[in-house]
Amino acid sequence: MPSLLATRRIAIHIEDHLDSIGDVFATIRGHDSGCTSYGVDDGRDRWFVKVAYDADVEQLRSAERFHTTVTHPAIVSLRHAFDVPGGRAVVYPWVPGEILNDPLAPGGRPRAAADSALQRFRARPVASIERVLDTVIDAHLTVVRDGFVAVDFYDGCLMYDAASEQVRLVDLDGYRPGPYVLDADRQYGSRRFMAPEEFVRGSTIDERTTVFTLGRTARVLLGEAGQWRGSAATERVVDRATAADPATRFASVEALAGAWFGSRA
Repeated sequence: MPSLLATRRIAIHIEDHLDSIGDVFATIRGHDSGCTSYGVDDGRDRWFVKVAYDADVEQLRSAERFHTTVTHPAIVSLRHAFDVPGGRAVVYPWVPGEILNDPLAPGGRPRAAADSALQRFRARPVASIERVLDTVIDAHLTVVRDGFVAVDFYDGCLMYDAASEQVRLVDLDGYRPGPYVLDADRQYGSRRFMAPEEFVRGSTIDERTTVFTLGRTARVLLGEAGQWRGSAATERVVDRATAADPATRFASVEALAGAWFGSRA
């Protein structure tokens, strides 16, 4: 049986190639990114394979650049990449758990549904949710130290395994070196997690933008204003992180992390 990790270039359709590797146990189509993803069991390991074609290939090139630079235990690492006819494929280990917001995934439900992965996670004890946020913030300390800013991070990037209470960060294809100037009318991403400057052409996207995204992540997972499940101290940290004016936010992810962990000491 051919090895998926030895593949450099294929001349046949990706699905035929994956069938020759092993059991394709999941196929996920229809994402806004234009990519199609597959779960593949080669008899030894399970893999997540993401494929893009034509203009969408650049986002996978971006993922390759990001993972070449940034490594963290909670960030699922890219293991391999190869060419397909008209496109590119990237390979990650398949990790246990559920994506908190992906209705297209096997068994996925719309995030507002009471039995969705997101709503079940939000009903967990506050301490469990805070530990997940600890991991997310810690991972982004590495992200910014390596010169990247968060782009298109949202609850669909969180893979949570309830059995182990572990979270892994996935699908960080949009992350890019920063700071940079936004050259579009809006940044690509989930409006629920985006800072005001991500909707203004010519604005600077930098570490304070990542601070906002992390603050919004805490808001989404622990409750909006009036429904906050954390302490008053942690809410004050989130309020500052998500200030509309970047100059009012924490100046860095390191400063946010210090305030976040200090509010729970």
